[in-house]
Amino acid sequence: MNKNCIKELLEFIYGKSEADAILPPLLEIIGEPSAGAPVEQRAITNKDAFLICYGDMLAGEGETALARLGRFLSSWNRGAFSFLHLLPFHPYSSDDGFSVIDYYKIDPCLGGWNDVDELGLHFKLVFDFVVNHGSVQSEWFKKFLAGEEGYRNWYCTRPENYDCSKVFRPRTHPLLTTFEKEDGTTANVWTTFSADQVDYDFSGTEVLLEFIRIFLNYCRRGARMLRLDAIAFLWKEDGTPCVHHPKTHAFVQLLRAIADYLRLPVILLTETNVPHRDNISYFGGSFVLDASVPAGEEAHMVYNFALPPLVLHAAVSGNAVPLRKWAAALPALPAGKYFLNFLASHDGVGLGPARGLIDDSDFGKTLEKAKERGALISMKSTPAGPVPYELNCSWADMVAPVSLGTAEVQARAFLATYAAALSLPGLPAVYFHSWIGSRAWKEGPQVLGYNRAINREKPLIDTIEKELMEKELTEKELTEKDSFRSLVMDGFRKLFNFRSAHEAFNPEAPCRIIDSKAEGIFAVHRSSANADDVLCVQNFSEVEVRFDPVLPPLGVITVAAHGLVWIAFNSGGIRRELAI
Repeated sequence: MNKNCIKELLEFIYGKSEADAILPPLLEIIGEPSAGAPVEQRAITNKDAFLICYGDMLAGEGETALARLGRFLSSWNRGAFSFLHLLPFHPYSSDDGFSVIDYYKIDPCLGGWNDVDELGLHFKLVFDFVVNHGSVQSEWFKKFLAGEEGYRNWYCTRPENYDCSKVFRPRTHPLLTTFEKEDGTTANVWTTFSADQVDYDFSGTEVLLEFIRIFLNYCRRGARMLRLDAIAFLWKEDGTPCVHHPKTHAFVQLLRAIADYLRLPVILLTETNVPHRDNISYFGGSFVLDASVPAGEEAHMVYNFALPPLVLHAAVSGNAVPLRKWAAALPALPAGKYFLNFLASHDGVGLGPARGLIDDSDFGKTLEKAKERGALISMKSTPAGPVPYELNCSWADMVAPVSLGTAEVQARAFLATYAAALSLPGLPAVYFHSWIGSRAWKEGPQVLGYNRAINREKPLIDTIEKELMEKELTEKELTEKDSFRSLVMDGFRKLFNFRSAHEAFNPEAPCRIIDSKAEGIFAVHRSSANADDVLCVQNFSEVEVRFDPVLPPLGVITVAAHGLVWIAFNSGGIRRELAI
C-alpha cells in the first residue's frame, strides 16, 4: 500500500482537482510510518473473544466508572475475553453515547484517558468510530448554526420540500429536522437516526480531514479495533437510496489504505445491519458486486448480522433448519477476513437480515412468541409503510424464559444458543448482560424513553457480584435469578476454555454443517490438520435427541433437551467432552 493508492481514492471521491488540493494536508496529517512501527498484529485465533460493554456498565461509588469496570473484569474475566469493546465513551447528548459532542474527550462521568490506558494493559481495546452523525450540542454544530467560516457545509442539508422517497430509512421519524440559524434563516438538516443526531456532509473535504485526525488519534490512544458505526449511510447522493454508496465503500478503503500505509495494528470492523449480501460487501474486493465501487480492500471484519435472528428463531421455534441452511452456505473467508459472531448486543436483534432466510409465516410466529416473552418491536419506514426493524429484548428472556423450568434448564437453553455462535468460524462476541445472565430491565424503556433501554440496565456492582458468588451464599439467600447468573457465567467459562484449547476453532479451520432429521439439531464439525477435530452439537428442541454425526470414531451422541455437547476427537478416539 502506498501514497498513490490514497491519491486514487481521493480522486474517486472528490474528483482530480479537489483531490490534488486535499492530498498535501491529508499526507501531513497522516505522516510517515516510523522505523519502529509494529508489524501487522491483526490475526484472530481460537484464543480470542470479544466483550461488548458500556464504560459505565456497572454502578457504584468511590471510583471512576471505567476503573469500576476494570476491577470487575479483573475478578471475573479469568482469561475469557481478549478484546474489550468500549461503547462510545465521549461526552454525549443522547442514544447512550452515539450522539457524540466531543470526539477528543472522555465523558467525565466515566473517568479519563488514564482509565482507558489502564484497560488497554489487559485487553485489546475496541473503540466506536461514530462517523455518520454527531450531536446537535457539539461545538461543530453550534458553529454551523452560527455560519462560521469553515463550518457552513459540515452537515447535510436539503430544501424543505426535498423528495426523500428513494432514501433508505432505518427509522420512522422525518428524514430532515429544521434548525434555526443565528442569522434568522433555517436549515433542514439530514438526521438519519434521530433529531439529536445530525449527519455530517463528507462531500466537504474539511469534514474528511477532521475524521482522519480522529481515526489516527484513536489508534494512538491504543485502539486495536475500530467499529465503523452506521457506516453504510455515510455518503448521500440525491436520486439514490443513500446507503452502500460507492463513495462510502471508497471511504472505508481510504481508512484501510491509511492503516496499511502506516502499518497500524488496527482492525476495521464495519457495522451494517442490512441483508447478508450487502453486509459482506464491506470486505471489499471480490465481495463487492457493484461494478462502480473501486476494487480494493475494505474491512477486516464484518458483523454476522443474520446470525442473531436465525439463532433466536431456532431457540424459540425449536427449528434449526433455516440456521443450518444459512450456515452451510457461508463463504470460507480468505486469511485476514473475519466474521464477528454475536447474538445479543447493546442494540436489539435486527430483523432485516433474516428476510428470505426464514419462512415469513414461521418467523411471524417466532416474533409473536418473542412479544409474549416481553420483547418490544421497533419500526422503520418503507414505501409500503412502517415495518418491523428490530426486536428489543433481553436475550435470556427470549431463548431461556423462566417458563422452561429450573435455573439449570434455563441456563442450558441460553448457553446452547451461544455455543452455536462460538462453534462457527470467526471472532465470538458476547454482550456484557449476556455474559452475566441478565434478564430484561422492564422499567428501562419508560425511564429512558426508548425501546433499546430494555437491555441497557446499569446495575450496582455489589449486587451483581453477590449474585454471581452463588457457592458462597447460604441456601436461604439463593434465588432463581442468582442461580441463573452463576450458571450462565460458569457455562461461558467452560465453553471458552474448551474453545481456546483446540486449534480447530481457528477462523481459517474448515467448517462443515452436519445435517440431521431432527429439526432442532445444529451440528458443526471443525477440522484441523495438525490437531484434534471438534464436533459441536446444539439441541434447540424440547426433547432429548440421539444424534449420529457419522464421524468415526464417534458413535451416536445423546443431547439433552435445550442442551449441547462438544467433543474433541481424533482417529484414536474421544479426547475431551463437554456436555451442558
